Amino acid sequence: MPISQELSDAQCEERIIAAKAKLGKRLVILGHHYQREEVFKHADYAGDSLKLSRQATQSGAEYIIFCGVHFMAEVADILSTPEQIAILPDLAAGCSMADMANLDKVEQAWQELSTMLNPDESVTPVTYINSAANLKAFCGQHGGIVCTSSNAKKVLEWSFNQREKVLFFPDQHLGRNTAYAMGIPLEEMVIWDFDQPNGGLTKQEIQATKIILWDGFCSVHQQFQPEHIDQYRATYPEGKVISHPEAPFEVCQKSDVVGSTEVIIQTVKKSPVGSRWLVGTEVNLVDRLAKQSKVEGKFVHYMAPVVCMCSTMYRIDPQHLLWVLENLVAGNVVNQIKVDPQDAEQAKLALERMLVVSS
Repeated sequence: MPISQELSDAQCEERIIAAKAKLGKRLVILGHHYQREEVFKHADYAGDSLKLSRQATQSGAEYIIFCGVHFMAEVADILSTPEQIAILPDLAAGCSMADMANLDKVEQAWQELSTMLNPDESVTPVTYINSAANLKAFCGQHGGIVCTSSNAKKVLEWSFNQREKVLFFPDQHLGRNTAYAMGIPLEEMVIWDFDQPNGGLTKQEIQATKIILWDGFCSVHQQFQPEHIDQYRATYPEGKVISHPEAPFEVCQKSDVVGSTEVIIQTVKKSPVGSRWLVGTEVNLVDRLAKQSKVEGKFVHYMAPVVCMCSTMYRIDPQHLLWVLENLVAGNVVNQIKVDPQDAEQAKLALERMLVVSS
């Protein structure tokens, strides 16, 4: 990257504002809730990945800069028009959870399932939006669908109406927490260990199960533990607990509310003055929510005693954002994210199924 890393955030901020002004309506910057504040402040739209991609498409902007991670920029490219260009300021900004499921492993699982049952007749593949475009395409090809943390229940209901079982990847926790809330017992859920033949499962286990959960997780949400909630309640017995469904099952069961980032934000915002919340999700969002809530006379605490940053989500900094902006001003497109057309077509099919189901 030609921009000097010695540039301070303050120096970058002035130049970012100037570059945005020059590009005007040709540009839209999307900021995911989990982004660091130094970058988040420059976003024209803030939200979760799907909401942002839809807003960018509707904006009509020529350039879509996604301050998030790789799969988010892919979704923006898939849903945008051919004239729009999706850009990721730092190509190393990925998602460790998304990386836990790749096309080779999923295709291998599908093939192994075919030795025990006919997956194209009995299994609906469901991928969390936190996944690569070719996995969304896989779901499109096999009658499957994409879900988000906010519409997972509706998506699973649709999926079970199509076929009797679901293969859910890459996040086991979202799948388990959602399915359990729908009344599916834990005994009818199994973990597919992608490093073991047949997922480490017997034919009888697979035939008896309702939902096959991929052995993947978010490292940030995995750190939250039930004892963190116990300690909080011992200190603040009147306090409430809210967790993201990517958190472990035991954590969600001890929480008063479980929901997506948007649910977390809105729940805290709508709570009465004097409310106190323990929040189990990414620390940048929790810090931002804590500052906003303090002004309103509310108290927000981060669930884990030790902060675990999402190293890939944290990669986009003001220096990278400035670099792509000033290149656009100069007429150069850098770090464009372009999904393979065939993958994009099938992935869009799975995404459109989701949009219809969740509307």
